[in-house]
Amino acid sequence: QVQLVESGGGLVQAGGSLRLSCAASVRIFSTEAFGWYRQAPGKQRELVAKIASAGRTYYADSVKGRFTISRENAANTVYLQMNSLKPEDTAVYYCAAKEVYYSYSNLLPDEYDTWGQGTQVTVSS
Repeated sequence: QVQLVESGGGLVQAGGSLRLSCAASVRIFSTEAFGWYRQAPGKQRELVAKIASAGRTYYADSVKGRFTISRENAANTVYLQMNSLKPEDTAVYYCAAKEVYYSYSNLLPDEYDTWGQGTQVTVSS
């Protein structure tokens, strides 16, 4: 069973940076696609970024050019580098995974099977 553990959240001033990590305990990390989502208080969960098993990426318009999703297969870890943070980026950030059964897939799933517990990111103005 896949387990995901996020870390790296915290309090940062507007304009600052944070790097979130998602450590995955999974039999074959390289055949998983991953996504980062976030949920602010009183709002619905929204997609931030996705990464395919082959490395193809997708970003929400609100974070394009500021956030970078990446994966390190040797470390079973997915990252979300967040730069130029804004107060509206404040949310709980969740990592999600989906088995795509192939290490060289460019599939970016719309739904995910496994979710982490989330990590809080707070950006002060």
